Amino acid sequence: MVPGGDIFKPRRRYGNMPRPILLIITNYIVCCALFTLVTKTTWFFWTVLILLAVYNYYNIRRNREEYNKTNIIASVISAVGLVLFYFIARNGL
Repeated sequence: MVPGGDIFKPRRRYGNMPRPILLIITNYIVCCALFTLVTKTTWFFWTVLILLAVYNYYNIRRNREEYNKTNIIASVISAVGLVLFYFIARNGL
């Protein structure tokens, strides 16, 4: 046995950042790139948003034990923020 045991063993993947926070960050990165690059809504825009929604659903179902009430509320607030960001990016404010 190695001295120190499991002291240096990471608890989670991705540098100990919780998965709900990674999901919110992923949503904002994808949407920021998508909202600022697309000048009008096309089939590609809606396809990317549908794929993002499927990814969110899959991620929440896979990691259900990490999504407590606080994380679900944060996810809903971030989704509302994305809708607001869409209208701000569309109007060029």
